[in-house]
Amino acid sequence: MVARQDQTTDPRLQEQLLQARRGTAFFARKLNELADAELDGGSLLPGWTRRHIVAHVGYNARAIARLIEWAATGVETPMYASPEARNHEIDFGSTLSPIALRHLFDHSAVHLNVEWRDLPADAWHHKVKTAQGRVVPAEETVWMRTREVWMHAVDLDNGATFNDIPTPVLERLLEDITGAWHTRGTDTGLVVKITGTDVAFGDTSAADPTIITGPLPAVVEWAAGRGNGGVTATGSSAPGGTPTAPKWI
Repeated sequence: MVARQDQTTDPRLQEQLLQARRGTAFFARKLNELADAELDGGSLLPGWTRRHIVAHVGYNARAIARLIEWAATGVETPMYASPEARNHEIDFGSTLSPIALRHLFDHSAVHLNVEWRDLPADAWHHKVKTAQGRVVPAEETVWMRTREVWMHAVDLDNGATFNDIPTPVLERLLEDITGAWHTRGTDTGLVVKITGTDVAFGDTSAADPTIITGPLPAVVEWAAGRGNGGVTATGSSAPGGTPTAPKWI
């Protein structure tokens, strides 16, 4: 029997799907390295255990699958009924037995992958709405998932670091984060630079900015609020060390 393949033939989208699937496999590896008892341990996200991370990533796959069903059928199927429903779902999922929690991740990931695989090529341009209310083409769901699995693999606090995240994913993450800052106006007087390049983000027209500099993985780690190791801060408004990055999400 010939294996079924993605219906899209767009090479750019195929590459993005591959990056999302690699991220899912990486998250699965870091999860499978944890003993059941270790799921009760803390994560890198305040107030969340590893259980919360796994539940979130599992239910996120189901939520994104609903958007793909929307794109395929034209019948509106929101990611979540409400923010409260989303939060309740994660809290409930965190109480599942270890085997049920692992099955949630595995089965939801397979479900989403099948929905992506079977989506007709022309339906990838159909519009859907994210949980934040953004109207986007269905192809945006691939990046939404890519960001979740790579970032939260690090948040499991099981040895994964931002150095494990592929460069294209890190670059787009930094664009997303600094773009969110710009939209909110929270990047005033702040410039982010990547060591060894001319790449700069933020308030590049500021007369005396605080400049955050470091390798790409370290800069994204700082910008995402996960730590400040590997970055330096210069400027008159940063005399006491590296400032906390503006809120991202």
